Amino acid sequence: MKKLLFLLDTDPYPSVFDTVVAYDGGADRVAGYANVTADNVGALVDGTIFTRGGKDKQNTAIFVGGGDITKGEALFAAVKKKFFGPFRVSAMLDSNGSNTTAAAGVALLAKAGKLKGKKAVVLAGTGPVGMRAAAFFGQEGAEVAITSRAQTRADNAAKAIESRFGVKVKPIEAKDDAARAKAVKDADIVFAAGAIGVQLLKTQDWQSNANIALLADVNAQPPLGIEGVEATDKGKDRHGKTAFGALGIGGLKLKLHRGCIGQLFESSEGVLDAEEIYKLAKGMA
Repeated sequence: MKKLLFLLDTDPYPSVFDTVVAYDGGADRVAGYANVTADNVGALVDGTIFTRGGKDKQNTAIFVGGGDITKGEALFAAVKKKFFGPFRVSAMLDSNGSNTTAAAGVALLAKAGKLKGKKAVVLAGTGPVGMRAAAFFGQEGAEVAITSRAQTRADNAAKAIESRFGVKVKPIEAKDDAARAKAVKDADIVFAAGAIGVQLLKTQDWQSNANIALLADVNAQPPLGIEGVEATDKGKDRHGKTAFGALGIGGLKLKLHRGCIGQLFESSEGVLDAEEIYKLAKGMA
C-alpha cells in the first residue's frame, strides 16, 4: 500500500521544499493543496480519515506547512479537531520550517554546552523560528530574552510564547547594532533568527565578550546574521566560543524533517508539533 502524504499549505502554492523532503522522508506520493485554511480544510481531512481502515490508515498522513505560523497553528488545530475515535491519521506542523529549524539549532547547542541556568538571547526572536527557539531554551531551563526592532512586537511575541509554551521570556527593543550589542552583553548564548540577508550582530560585539559561550545563526544568505560566524560552522571554535551556522544546523534540520516524515507512517495517531519534534531532534543531535 502506498504511503500518501497530504501537504496542506496556507500559501498560494504548495511548498516545493516540503514536497522534496517529504519524498526523501519516505512518502510514496505527495499531494499538495494551496490556500488551505481552518475553514476549508474539513473535506480534505475527511478524505484522509474515511478511506483506509485498520492498520492501513498509518499509510496516510497530513503535513501542515506554509510561511505563516499563526495560520499554520490555526489550520493544524482545525485538522486535529476533525479527528475522532479511530478516524484519524498522523499529522505534523512545520510552518516556515519553524519547528524543525529551531529544534535542530537548539538541540545542537544543548549538545555543545549546558543550557540550564544560562542566559540565552534570541535576536530577531519574534519570527516563527525565533519564537520556537526561545521556547525550547526556556523549557531547557535557560533565562531567555528575545529582541525586536519594535517593543510592541517583542511584547506580543513574549505573550504568545508564554501562552503556547508556558515559558516566560524577556522582550527587548533593539533597533540597531548598538542596542543588540547591549542586549547580548550578559548573554551566555546568542541565537540569531533574523530574515535572510540581515546582519544582526557585528563581530566586534561578540568576539571579545567573555560571557558568550555558544552562538547559532540560521541565516544562510550573506550578509549572515552574526558577522564572523560562517554558514558551514558546526561546533566551530570562534574566538573561544562554539559556533553553529545555518548550513551546520541545516544538516540536522533536514535529517530531522525527513525523520519526522518517516515517523508519520509508523502509526495513525502521531502528532508532531514543536515539543515532539524537539524531542526527536535531541535524540538525533
